[in-house]
Amino acid sequence: MPLEAVNDFVVKFANVNGSGSASANGMFAKAILRMGVPVAARNIFPSNIQGLPTWYEVRVTEAGRLGRRGGVDLMVAMNPQTWAQDVAEIEPGGYLFYDSTKPLAPSMFRDDVTVVGVPLTAMCNAAYQLPRERQLFKNIIYVGALAALLGVETEAFEQLFAEQFAGRERLIKANVAALHMGRDYVAEHLQPLGLQVRRADQVGDRIFVEGNAAAALGAVYGGATVCAWYPITPSTSLAEAFTGYCEELRIDPQTGKARYAIVQAEDEIASIGMVVGAGWNGARAFTATSGPGISLMTEFIGLSYFAEIPGVIFDVQRGGPSTGMPTRTQQADLLAAAYAGHGDSKHVLLLPADPGECFEMGAQAFDLADRLQTMIFVMLDLDIGMNEWLTEPFRWDDARRLDRGKVMTYEDLEAGRDFGRYLEVDGDGIPYRTYPGTHPTRGGYFTRGTSRNPYARYSEEGPVYVGNMERLLRKFDTARALVPAPVRRDAARATGEGVIYFGSSTPAVHEALDVLQQRGLHLDALRVRAFPFPDEVFAFIAAHERVFVIEQNRDGQLRTLLINEGEVDPNRLTAVLHYDGTPITARFIADAVQRHMADRKPMPEAAE
Repeated sequence: MPLEAVNDFVVKFANVNGSGSASANGMFAKAILRMGVPVAARNIFPSNIQGLPTWYEVRVTEAGRLGRRGGVDLMVAMNPQTWAQDVAEIEPGGYLFYDSTKPLAPSMFRDDVTVVGVPLTAMCNAAYQLPRERQLFKNIIYVGALAALLGVETEAFEQLFAEQFAGRERLIKANVAALHMGRDYVAEHLQPLGLQVRRADQVGDRIFVEGNAAAALGAVYGGATVCAWYPITPSTSLAEAFTGYCEELRIDPQTGKARYAIVQAEDEIASIGMVVGAGWNGARAFTATSGPGISLMTEFIGLSYFAEIPGVIFDVQRGGPSTGMPTRTQQADLLAAAYAGHGDSKHVLLLPADPGECFEMGAQAFDLADRLQTMIFVMLDLDIGMNEWLTEPFRWDDARRLDRGKVMTYEDLEAGRDFGRYLEVDGDGIPYRTYPGTHPTRGGYFTRGTSRNPYARYSEEGPVYVGNMERLLRKFDTARALVPAPVRRDAARATGEGVIYFGSSTPAVHEALDVLQQRGLHLDALRVRAFPFPDEVFAFIAAHERVFVIEQNRDGQLRTLLINEGEVDPNRLTAVLHYDGTPITARFIADAVQRHMADRKPMPEAAE
């Protein structure tokens, strides 16, 4: 039987990169949002400019499920190269939409799928003369046909055209005409599908925004004035968004001069060097990069840790190692970031779950960097960074003030306060610093990447070095109380099973937990939001017999951090790993957890 659903189904577009389909597919998602129905959209694209397969998945979800479900109810198959795998992905009873200009052999279809053909190429050839016009308007025609088949309102698209092409009346009319060409064909030759969109009121005032843009705006609100970066997918749009926001928000209204410095450096090493230099000088500075950039930046990251210089790195993670899959998502930089640098070093990581937290943590990172006098990592990934997510409007307290941490002033120095750049005063591992030029004769020091005593004088004495390294550990321990606390979600009934997860996996995990509950399987859940892990994380593990650690990498990097930092028995932590480069799905999580629970034997009783 053909699938039937209202405001609850998945549409997937299979296209060729460079065909102009991305804009049309995005409008399809936004038109449904304009009807008050939430969507979750994912763009899966290749690393070349043109010619390779690309997919765009839209989950229509009045219930507000913002993770990937798994499976496809309607496949829009526009790429002959991927036809077989695209058709195979359709759910039984689902629908296949394709260009029927040329007849295809019956063997290319499935008996349990409803086939919907529209002669798109023939329609374009009849209506347009230029090859590029035929290519671009073909996308709008199929969107128009889909709108008619699914019940998406024409007015929503026309409003989007008017906004996108404002002031260009010819383009507006051309797109509206192409849209109606597709709608008119369906009205004359086809029937609506069993999948339908109906106007609702479930979007509210939420916004549709990329995580990279949200993090960039957070950096502006967090007081960042310096950005040094080198282009790398998928982080480039973060630096570009910061530039746009600064041009709007950081121009002196009296003089018209920029109150910021943005430098596209010659490489990643130069960019992080500029960040460290700016941080030493008192500016709030950051870079945006991905895994390969972190590898190149490691020596300067170690300098920041040991010399205690604040800075922020936005790491938008992608598939690795090496060049890996540069346009695919993973959570595979955790260990590289947490322990970046040779010798003993540990770094603070913030783990946002959506664009709202990208904004919040993007701002908070700069307070933490100044407070702790160290490099702070904000760990996004491609799924959050480059996809648009439906999220609550960003909130900001205008009474909030920047936390500069322990800075000794001219008045402090003039009054004779004892200043040692690496001198512990308050028992929290954090020394006082001065800004360059604070006082003409006092408060100066050499910033060293070599061992030194509390007064910044060079020293290779063993006890001096050990004392400094232990102080850095105390500072790291102080960070536990400063970073965002984990978020707990308890099951409907008492259980000895739990899950730990983080970042972009969050919406899929939440849906999977609901699915498992319907299957009679109950698990408590804890979302970690930062490293070092607050004490609640290890208390959660200790309170459960088994804990599943869900993450998007091969080696279970979050699990490794939990074992290393909490001396947790590895047998208590079961890895659930997804790392094919596509965002994790609720279906994958639920099935994997259920399979593990069925396979595992009860744990032996602890010895008395």
